Amino acid sequence: MDHAITLDGYGVRLVPLAPQHAADLAALVDAELWAGMTVAVPDTADAMGAYVAAAIATPGRAAFAVLGAEDGEVRGSTSLYEWVPAQERVELGSTFYGREFWGGVTNPACKLLLMRHAFEEAGINRLALRADSRNARSVAAIERLGAVREGVLREHRVAPDGSRGDTVYFSILAREWPAVRAGLLARLPAKH
Repeated sequence: MDHAITLDGYGVRLVPLAPQHAADLAALVDAELWAGMTVAVPDTADAMGAYVAAAIATPGRAAFAVLGAEDGEVRGSTSLYEWVPAQERVELGSTFYGREFWGGVTNPACKLLLMRHAFEEAGINRLALRADSRNARSVAAIERLGAVREGVLREHRVAPDGSRGDTVYFSILAREWPAVRAGLLARLPAKH
C-alpha cells in the first residue's frame, strides 16, 4: 500500500516507515522483545532494512515509524495491514516499541491515532488484532484496549526456529469504538 498518512497526537507522531528508520529500529530489538514474531530478529541495520523494505512493499499495509513528537526519536513501528476497503476491515499490528517506551503513553497513543483513523476517517467497520498466545504481554495489552477475544487459531504461526504457535484473535467493531476510544483517552494526558 502506497500511503502518505501521518498521524500526530499525545506525544507521538506516526510517519510512513522508510529505509532511514532501519538503523534506529534495529537498536531497539532483541530476541526477547521480538518473541512471537514470525520473522527472525532484525537486530542489525541490514536485517531491519530488509524488514522495513518488506513492510513497505506489502500490498494492503500502511507501515509506520513511531516517533516522539517533540524530539523525533524513533520509538518503534506499527502497521495497519490486510486492509480490505470493500469489506470495511483492517488489522492493526506488527507493533514493537523499545523497552523504555513500554508501560507509558506510546502504545495507547498509537492505538488511539490508528483506530481513530480507521474508524472515523477510513470508514472501517471491523479492526482485528492478534498475538502469539505465548506472548502474554501482548495479549494483555490487547485485552486492556477493550477488544473482544474471538478465539485461537491453532498452530497458526511458524516461528523462525521452526516451532509452531497459536494465534489469539481479537476485534473491535465500529459500534464498540466509542467505548474503546473512551478507555484509551482515560489512559492519556488531556493535553495532546
